[in-house]
Amino acid sequence: MSLLYKEVDDFEVYAYHQKQFKKVTKKDLLGKWTLFFFYPADFTFVCPTELEDLQEKYQEFKKVNCEIYAISTDTHFAHKTWHDISENISKIEYPMIGDPTHTLTYDFDVFDENDGLAQRGSFIIDPEGKIVVYEVNAGNVGRNAEELLRRLHACQFVYEHGNNVCPAKWKLGEKTIQTSIENVGK
Repeated sequence: MSLLYKEVDDFEVYAYHQKQFKKVTKKDLLGKWTLFFFYPADFTFVCPTELEDLQEKYQEFKKVNCEIYAISTDTHFAHKTWHDISENISKIEYPMIGDPTHTLTYDFDVFDENDGLAQRGSFIIDPEGKIVVYEVNAGNVGRNAEELLRRLHACQFVYEHGNNVCPAKWKLGEKTIQTSIENVGK
């Protein structure tokens, strides 16, 4: 069953953010764009490269009213420890959610029962709390923050301009396609 356009269920989890533990709920998502970025675990191999890549683009996400939440099945305490001892992870400015009870990993269908970890799932959520883009990668394949940002821009454009659609490889500022009978199949 597809998760596309599914409204995010109510939830309450804890994150490590800005040297504090903070409660995060569905209410925090509403009214802005959100990227839920699930990853398997702290202290691993591919995960820190992805989180660093996201950090490099974080201000660009913030400029277009999008908050990033990195999520693993570790606790928010483990996120703090990783943040404290890793030079690269210490640069992370976005919230890191702990999901040890698997509330979010089950709801977003990215819980790997065999490993007991989250799969690499990326979910763009619109201001109404609905999933508009998602992708799940194999555990040994990292994601690209630039492509996630491109997809976010396209989702935002379509959200604001319902009669226009974004073609393949579309980037912010490029020409879109008007959905009219004259443009069918072009």
